[in-house]
Amino acid sequence: MRVHWLTALFIVVISGISACNSDYTIKPKGYFKIDFPEHKYQVFNEPGYPYTFEYPVYAKVEKDTTMFDDNDTPYWINIDFPSFQGKIYVSYKTIVDTGFDKLVDDAFKMTYKHTSKATEIQDSLMTTPKGLSGLWFNVRGNTATAKQFFVTDSVKHFLRGALYFDATPNEDSLRIVNEFLQADMKHLINTLQWKSK
Repeated sequence: MRVHWLTALFIVVISGISACNSDYTIKPKGYFKIDFPEHKYQVFNEPGYPYTFEYPVYAKVEKDTTMFDDNDTPYWINIDFPSFQGKIYVSYKTIVDTGFDKLVDDAFKMTYKHTSKATEIQDSLMTTPKGLSGLWFNVRGNTATAKQFFVTDSVKHFLRGALYFDATPNEDSLRIVNEFLQADMKHLINTLQWKSK
């Protein structure tokens, strides 16, 4: 009986030693493969809205009613991307009512409130084919939003947009989706026009 016990112990020890010499390597973290649709666009041109632009066919536009019940924000919308669990929150204000400097200052404050989580914030001037100007913001790091912008004619109209996801911020896992939707945001910006009243 004692010999069988020693044999079993010997087999366990040898198995343990040989297991330590295996070629096992830890696999790096991976992310789900995402099949992106083709970039195709449709026109947002709702009656009464002071702007028009093109947005993706795989998105839907909703009136923003989550935070505002008053008439101060009648032209605020969300562009929802259900398959990516993301939204571009679009706000619009008239410069006459609010003031150009205040609107620009608010846009910077909204972007730079992510400073505690951001590793870098880059802003770059842009001019659209329609002659509008504005700023594009790239916010790097595990922040709630990585892409923001504002576009204005500096006299009457001011439109701001920010892309958010319904997910825990993770720059690595969201990077590919951010890059895909960045093309859609830039298309929106480049097709944006003000309506004359």
